[in-house]
Amino acid sequence: MPSLKNGQDAARRRFWLAMSGFVMALALLPFSYRVERRLETAVHIKGAESGRVDLELAQHFQSPYAHPLVLVISGIPDPDSAEGADALAFLTSSLRSVPGVSGAVSSLDWPDPLFTGNNGGALIIVGFDLRDETVEALIPKLRARADWMEGQLRSQYPNIKLEITGETPLTFDLRKVSADEVNHAEERAMPVTLLLLLLAFGSLVAALLPLGVGVLSISMAMGAAALLAHYLHLSILVQNLVTMLGLGLGIDYALLMVSRFREALAEGYDPGHAADIAAGQAGRTLLVSATTVGIGFSALLTVPINELRSIGIAGLLVTAFSVMLCTFILPWVLGLLGQRINAARVRLPARRFKTRDSLQGASDRWVRWGSTITRRPWTALLVAGIPLLILAYQARRISPGLPDHGSFPAAAKSVQALHTLQDMGRSGIVQSLRVVLELPPQSPPLSPAGWLAVSRLTKRFQSDPRAEEVLSLPTLTGMSDTADAVDDVPESIRKSFLRSDGQATLIELLPTTSLSPNEQIRWVGEVRSSDVAAMTGVPGAVLRVGGVPAVNADYDSVVKERLPGVVLGVVLGSLLALLIGLRSLFAAVKAILLNLLSVGASFGALVVVFQEGHGSKLFGLDGPTGTVYPIVLILSFAIVFGLSMDYEVFLVSRVLEERRRGLSERSAVIEGLARTAGLITSAAAIMIAVFAAFTMGSFLVVQMLGFTLAVAVFIDATAVRMVVGPALLQLAGDWNWWPFGLYGAPTTSEKELIR
Repeated sequence: MPSLKNGQDAARRRFWLAMSGFVMALALLPFSYRVERRLETAVHIKGAESGRVDLELAQHFQSPYAHPLVLVISGIPDPDSAEGADALAFLTSSLRSVPGVSGAVSSLDWPDPLFTGNNGGALIIVGFDLRDETVEALIPKLRARADWMEGQLRSQYPNIKLEITGETPLTFDLRKVSADEVNHAEERAMPVTLLLLLLAFGSLVAALLPLGVGVLSISMAMGAAALLAHYLHLSILVQNLVTMLGLGLGIDYALLMVSRFREALAEGYDPGHAADIAAGQAGRTLLVSATTVGIGFSALLTVPINELRSIGIAGLLVTAFSVMLCTFILPWVLGLLGQRINAARVRLPARRFKTRDSLQGASDRWVRWGSTITRRPWTALLVAGIPLLILAYQARRISPGLPDHGSFPAAAKSVQALHTLQDMGRSGIVQSLRVVLELPPQSPPLSPAGWLAVSRLTKRFQSDPRAEEVLSLPTLTGMSDTADAVDDVPESIRKSFLRSDGQATLIELLPTTSLSPNEQIRWVGEVRSSDVAAMTGVPGAVLRVGGVPAVNADYDSVVKERLPGVVLGVVLGSLLALLIGLRSLFAAVKAILLNLLSVGASFGALVVVFQEGHGSKLFGLDGPTGTVYPIVLILSFAIVFGLSMDYEVFLVSRVLEERRRGLSERSAVIEGLARTAGLITSAAAIMIAVFAAFTMGSFLVVQMLGFTLAVAVFIDATAVRMVVGPALLQLAGDWNWWPFGLYGAPTTSEKELIR
């Protein structure tokens, strides 16, 4: 009777845990619909100078062009001709009638070479007010109006082409492309994942359970992210990372649970007891693994950039929901299914596992492999370790920075327009350095002393070969000697360059088309560090730099500054978690060193393939990128360190379990490897398939990240965990578990495997 009562209590506990999990899932799922509308593509860097300048221009310059977009015009007559002027007048007046547009200016309003391309064509700068229209509503309206205007003028000018670009259209398109690529990546990854699960389990029912956990963890994390987006600046990258990690982590964790459940069933336990064994034994392993993964993502929260914090939050959400689904809902489902977990058998020739009912059953193939490794550990260590060290050595050449080309998805309409603008030699309009010069109260910009100061600084910038054009109050007046000429400048344009209190002015530096993003970043640094008082002749003058290059400079600076802290935090946090979970100093330190080897080797592969271009054509690139996004380095380290720890925990926990049962070190290594190798290789194959699906898109930063993660998981699950790790376990002997790993283990000295 007590055992029956205990069984009933356990069944009730599984039921109520499952119901609480279902309630949480049902509460979050509705919010996951169209989550991309709540996510941002704009970068927010807490405390950064570029952000302060952007806010100042939007709030204190009363300008309709604080965040302009550009209508790029091709195929019309020269704007200086009568026909070209008529076409521009039609386009400008039509744009001004669009709700949400606060202004449109062309060469008709402001005769400046800026509005005409070097090789023909023209452009119109359009201002808008997002208080009247959302970006999601305004950009499609403007594109629809551009299509209508094209239709109206096509009979006169058959080759006319109207395109829209600028920071806001680029943001809009990146959001849309990101959502589309997530869907495409899921479409590519799902069939491959299901096939791999069928190969692992040989049963459709058993294969669908991990897949269901992965999909549900993605939806729950997306729903939670949508709710948090009301209070936090969450990046559009959340979509990509949640999908990557949900399919990877959720399926990995469920794979372990289902495997342990089937193993318990094969050993003769009833379904309820088998579910409890899976929840107990595999659940503890999941908690240690999830803790190390969570530490990596938590470290990203310390970086004051919304993209990295967003990914940290996304990673924590996916990890938490994956563990919750596997420990709350999955044991109840497994208990209900019982032997039906093996239903809908799929006979596949690739099934090579010895134990028909358990992925974790020790197979003869892996026993032979483990015996070979433990018999010659030094040979195994050298054969596998030397190539990994050579690959990791390539990482010394890694060059953090923004690639010169290919950063944006080529298929996006605004990106195509930006390329047209570059061909016209006018892309600097979108990528300008926005310099705010604030003068002391006694020398405002429109005073004689202030005007002289602004003119001196303008001439200084004009003499810089990196500047295609300099826009300022003096240049608007033809470098007039006095500020009186400002009255002749159209009011909307004047407001764009003079702060409402009259104490500060805007100077825009349009970089030459040939200036690379990294050269723009260096230029920002030089401008910020310049002696403003000496350049203007006004003591107390203050200069602040904003614009896209300044955002990139601030981003680059923050990532490089915080990367060592993130690395140290992840390493120390993971070490502490492993010490608590494994109660062994050697095993914990070994795991950290092997993880560093995996990360280093994956970074080396990133350098060889992307930065240096060996094989980059496989990913749709024209050649080497020359640099690697700084965000890829910090993200890859945080994510890889956690993910690769999964396999170390799976393997070492099982070896420790066998040692506590009384096996010798060599026998425990062989048995632990034989029982986890199939699980590790299956889980890794799924993760590699998921990450590889993201390398086939057009987002270069996501391609780099997917490639680095896929390579890291491949290296970790093969050479590191199947060769180097077991060899080190064999060489260390009982030192593996010092000081408390074997505390409470049986005193029997030998219990060799009989095969």
